[in-house]
Amino acid sequence: MKLFFWRVISIAAKEAKHIRRDPFTLAVSLILPLVFVGFFGFVIDLDYKHMPLLVRDNDQSSYSRRLIQQAASSGYFDVSPVHTPAQAEDKVLENSTKALLVIDTDFAKNVVRADATRPAKLQLLVDGSDNAQAAILSNYMQGVVQAAQGVFVQRENAASDGAAAGAQALRTRFLFNPELNSRWFIVPALSTIIIGFLAIILTALTVAKEWENGSMELLLSTPASPLEIVLGKLLPYFALTFFDVMVVFVLALLVFQIPFLGNFLLYLAACAIYITGAAALGLLISVLTRQQQAAIQFGFAVGLLPSFIFSGFIFPIENMPLFFRYLTALFPQRWFLSISRSLFLSEAGLSALAWPLTAITLFALTMIFLAVKNFKTDVEP
Repeated sequence: MKLFFWRVISIAAKEAKHIRRDPFTLAVSLILPLVFVGFFGFVIDLDYKHMPLLVRDNDQSSYSRRLIQQAASSGYFDVSPVHTPAQAEDKVLENSTKALLVIDTDFAKNVVRADATRPAKLQLLVDGSDNAQAAILSNYMQGVVQAAQGVFVQRENAASDGAAAGAQALRTRFLFNPELNSRWFIVPALSTIIIGFLAIILTALTVAKEWENGSMELLLSTPASPLEIVLGKLLPYFALTFFDVMVVFVLALLVFQIPFLGNFLLYLAACAIYITGAAALGLLISVLTRQQQAAIQFGFAVGLLPSFIFSGFIFPIENMPLFFRYLTALFPQRWFLSISRSLFLSEAGLSALAWPLTAITLFALTMIFLAVKNFKTDVEP
């Protein structure tokens, strides 16, 4: 056991020296996380704001003006009034707006009457060429109407000395992300992207580079076993990737002001397991290909595509066809993303994350086993 330990450490020390002498590896490992954080954290914003909204107010009452003011102050809409039906039609046809809100003539009268058989009518015409934006715009407008309805109810209650007026307003409270800030949704998942790409690419080159440089024969001439070589090569890249993940963690807290509500030690343990699995996958690619160019191509394919498509980072897994929902279970990116978001935004414990932790642990053990199993100790291709 003592010899096993020292052999692993010796190989890790040799690999660490190679990393220090390789400016490309250092640049990728230190600069790429900052690029990912800047690109995804600052550039990508899933919140639609300042959408052009035309308003045709046929009522011209204090209630309709309050509704328009509520829409303008929400930050989601840039409100512009139109005064005639012809003007509204021209604006819609020339595609200069995303939606047109038409307020009925008897809007205020029906609000005060509070008769379910004669509701206060609003019509929202939405540009459906972008279905995602259309759905979000409609939801935003529903929130604006509910907020205005609450103001109307309070006003009528005050006017009638506390008597109930109108229907009861629905009060909605969003847990874990009260402001529905998309950065709170994106940034905690960046560790999944960084590990899924960086650890795989860096380790995918290490064995292939040894074969192309002709130094693998020297390594095979030593008494080190395939397991010792695999573990020794994993350790430096594990440390490098773990450092990158901690950089993203600090940026998430200090730059993006995202809270971390979970158990920090549990988060560190999950990161360590996931990094081990990703690095072992990169080594497996390197062992199988023995060529740097092929290793990079495979590394991009298995590092980036699952992180974006099959992890739930952007596309909800629940909306995928049944076959692809089962397929995503094979990729550790799905499970680690769930762990990261749960620990950042909620106080999820070990019991709640038992299955995702088990999944990434099984993946890591499987990748190490396959890398060792396919590691050839002869120089024949």
